[in-house]
Amino acid sequence: MARHLLLAAAAAGRHRPGDAREAGGADVAVPVPHLGDHRRDRLRHRVHALRPGGVDAHTHMEMPFGGTQASDTFETGTRAAAWGGTTTIVDFAIQSKGGSLREGLDAWHAKADGRCAVDYAFHMIMSDVTAASLKEMDALVGEGVTSFKLFTAYPGVFLSDDGQILRAMQQAASNGGLVMTHAENGLAIDVLVEQALARGERDPRHHGEVRNALLEAEATHRVIKLAQVAGAPVYVVHVSAEEAVAELARARDQGLPVFGETCPQYLFLSTDNLAEPDFEGAKYVCSTPLRPREHQAALWRGLRTDDLQVVSTDHCPFCFKGQKELGRNDFSKIPNGMPGVENRMDLLHQAVVDGHISRRRWIEIACAAPARMFGLYPKKGTIAPGADADIVLYDPRAEQTLSAETHHMNVDYSPYEGKKITGRVRTVLSRGVPVIDGGRYTGRAGQGMYVPRATSQYLD
Repeated sequence: MARHLLLAAAAAGRHRPGDAREAGGADVAVPVPHLGDHRRDRLRHRVHALRPGGVDAHTHMEMPFGGTQASDTFETGTRAAAWGGTTTIVDFAIQSKGGSLREGLDAWHAKADGRCAVDYAFHMIMSDVTAASLKEMDALVGEGVTSFKLFTAYPGVFLSDDGQILRAMQQAASNGGLVMTHAENGLAIDVLVEQALARGERDPRHHGEVRNALLEAEATHRVIKLAQVAGAPVYVVHVSAEEAVAELARARDQGLPVFGETCPQYLFLSTDNLAEPDFEGAKYVCSTPLRPREHQAALWRGLRTDDLQVVSTDHCPFCFKGQKELGRNDFSKIPNGMPGVENRMDLLHQAVVDGHISRRRWIEIACAAPARMFGLYPKKGTIAPGADADIVLYDPRAEQTLSAETHHMNVDYSPYEGKKITGRVRTVLSRGVPVIDGGRYTGRAGQGMYVPRATSQYLD
């Protein structure tokens, strides 16, 4: 099957080895032996576009947070990813305070092994930077876990001080790894949280107010300078503020190996959602937080100019009932995270329809760039000889309405409830085998495989 699909793409004149270009909406008449005659006939007579499977480089399946854990398991979350045209996720294993990187990685392998519908890999969250954990970084890079996330936020849980971040960056500079950072000034944020609660400000909208955009920009500037001192690259996750984009652009203009991602929630949602009445704003609590709508123009511009290279989801869902409600009288206790792994590819296609990005840029930021950034290319993120045959047949004219009633993520709300978009996944192949076939799930738990990664190809 994979050979047939690659031949069809080549015959359409749209794909070349190492090229992320899309099939341009042409009727590719793909011969797929696993599909019945009626399905093949429908594919021939309807205009479909051939796309590489999406790579979501930032998910948090089953992540513990705030006394609960993310509601999607590796089984339900990767199944939802497949429905949305994503065929590879990179999730985050977590080092516990006082524990080793190895223990954290083994725990996440145990969660995922035999349960995933699509392929998966791991980053490593470093919660306790010590001489021992720094040494462990070398071993993990050798095994294909080549990126390490550190936090300037969440004191007492994930926060690393500047010295620890510098040491981790120095280690990455020597072993070829990539340090990722959650860039917000967590110590200052905690002061603002305490002050807001003392004033009686307890509604979800205050979550966005205390996590000031300037504190994201300050931390972004700081980790860039630490990386410069260490002689290391740095990748800033979930960039949401115009001021943070400016810091990335300034560093890149200086030729520094500085990279950044944003997420659909920052491109399509805003503080207006956080301010929704009757505690509905809790559905939109995530960190970094949603920003005023005016910030979105800078994010779109950053994606067009390549100052932001990747769009991931930071998929970390918590149900409204029983989980988000934990913070009903205190916004600081609302679990931070939103669903999105199923919606990313479709929302970014809507951005093409709306004129924010080109069709080629859609494929770049959703497929090829994350694969190259995290050492998965050219097996992932492209359609080319030797690739894994992760392929999506996409209907660019189909219309749909996003809703919790129809999505497949294990969460009781949709942040995009009622949003009408154009474009829809029809068929998804993972390693050449159908996972979604004409709007029907045909995959199984355990079909997805663990994928060790090379070092970032952006650094070659």
